[in-house]
Amino acid sequence: MSESGSELSHLDASGNAHMVDVSAKAITTREAIARGRVVMQATTLNLILGGGIPKGDVLAVARVAGIMAAKRTADLIPLCHLLNLSHASISFTPDPAGTALEIEATVRCQGQTGVEMEALTAVSVAALTIYDMCKSVDKTMHIDQIRLIAKRGGRSGDWQREEG
Repeated sequence: MSESGSELSHLDASGNAHMVDVSAKAITTREAIARGRVVMQATTLNLILGGGIPKGDVLAVARVAGIMAAKRTADLIPLCHLLNLSHASISFTPDPAGTALEIEATVRCQGQTGVEMEALTAVSVAALTIYDMCKSVDKTMHIDQIRLIAKRGGRSGDWQREEG
């Protein structure tokens, strides 16, 4: 739904998909944070953390892949606006109890539309990269819980997910 809650913003009056016109919106600082997880066997997590995956440094490659994906989101999602990002970062937090890697992406820009899709795309591609680099040692891995955590800026204001 649109920010007003009354219509889908990516559909025109005839029901056809279109790119939303944001030209009347003010340029403001926009930020989005997204997270996701790759769940795996404990031995796989230990191999990643110890640098023992045959394809190389999993976290370094996944970090670069996630940042590149944030920058290319408009090429992947048809109705997304091309944004000039001022910041994109990816961090990883091991969860030994859950045998998983938590991935967090933070994306910022000065623009007329938000960067939620860029943050979500960054997490998704970082997770897929981890999967690709580790699939030969762990067929049980799965990607889980990709979600928006927070967004800041824009007409609709700030939003924070309640987790826990």
